[in-house]
Amino acid sequence: MEIGVNGIWTMLGAILVLFMQCGFIMLEAGSTRMKNAGHIAGKTVFTVGIVSLVFWAVGYAFIFGSQGGSLIGWGDYFGFNMMEVPDGSNVAPTVMFVFQLSFAAISMSVAWGGFAERAKLSAYLIFAVLFSAVVYPVIAHWIWGGGWLAQHGKQDFAGSTVVHLTGAMAALAATLLLKPRIGKYNKNGTPNEIPGHNQVFTTLGVMLLWIGWFGFNAGSTITAGDGSFFGYIAINTQLGAAAGAVAALIISWMFTGKSDISTMLNGALAGLVAITASCAFVEPWAAIVIGLVAGIVVFASMRLFEKLRIDDPIYALSAHGTAGVWGTLSNGFFATPELAEKVGVGKAGLLYGGGFEQLGVQVLGIVACGAFAFIVSYVILYAMKATIGIRVTEEEEMMGLDLSEHGTYGYPEQMKEAKPVSGVLVKS
Repeated sequence: MEIGVNGIWTMLGAILVLFMQCGFIMLEAGSTRMKNAGHIAGKTVFTVGIVSLVFWAVGYAFIFGSQGGSLIGWGDYFGFNMMEVPDGSNVAPTVMFVFQLSFAAISMSVAWGGFAERAKLSAYLIFAVLFSAVVYPVIAHWIWGGGWLAQHGKQDFAGSTVVHLTGAMAALAATLLLKPRIGKYNKNGTPNEIPGHNQVFTTLGVMLLWIGWFGFNAGSTITAGDGSFFGYIAINTQLGAAAGAVAALIISWMFTGKSDISTMLNGALAGLVAITASCAFVEPWAAIVIGLVAGIVVFASMRLFEKLRIDDPIYALSAHGTAGVWGTLSNGFFATPELAEKVGVGKAGLLYGGGFEQLGVQVLGIVACGAFAFIVSYVILYAMKATIGIRVTEEEEMMGLDLSEHGTYGYPEQMKEAKPVSGVLVKS
């Protein structure tokens, strides 16, 4: 009876996390130009399909394989006998597989932020296979699969590091190798704004992600229990997101004189990302502090990356990368001894008498996982760039990826009057 109730709860979490892909479609399509909207929406579905197949074949085994060691899981490939429920399991392997698959797909969607508006579809295909087989599973095993960071007590309840920092480091590698979009920077290095075509889509996408995040965080309890603990995690999740949105809007208002909507939306995402690691380890007041800091950090990070000429159309590096770093670090400050004992991972943070031990473990995890994700992703993409190429031609980029990659428009009625002039579409 208990395993059935746990299965229903965990499957609901998996559905909510998979539903977040709808949010990513709206967020990414709305944050980019109309001529690329269909491409961005379609490649999300395409790559979720790729991730699912690779995760079934090897990804899940590399995380949770029964013959694994401290560095990588091993054995149990290609849909092992999931109908067997091992003694002592809280949830059936079939349900756990779907739940973990939905997280792998989210990390991949985060990575795509660094590819937006200039990458070949073939680059998405190849990198999705290799990221899902080599990059994400190794880091997930280190922290969630009993690997060496788990043995050190690394606290990352639902994936500020595993999912978000990993995806952001892959996005950084892609952004550096693809170079900025045409027209993003002037010769003197000053940036030009390339606004997305539909802020309502972007806003709706963020709200869909916000809703799905309850499956992300609260669903990670795996067990339904009496409901009080996953309810507690849901409260922390809501408070972190709310504080991030408010802080980002206010800080943009203070520094620019305008209350920037896109900054507020990224503040909400940053609050969600930051509280993801700590939602089960901290008290509600700390969740608010974590979200407030995340909103400020994302504002500063967005401006910093733009000054460094790192073209990040979806702000994945800021909302998922820097916020993921802060969220992981926050455990080292705010984790309470009671909650650390309840979760069964790590120790109390600095503010609760735990000293610097847990903070040191969190820093170690950030450096190791961030470096691994970036280096491996960079090597993969560099090899692809040197052989088959990863960026579309200048003409194709100006034309828009809807037409150049797929032969049709995401907005055929609005785009039908666009005429090619010397290989460049007048309307964008």
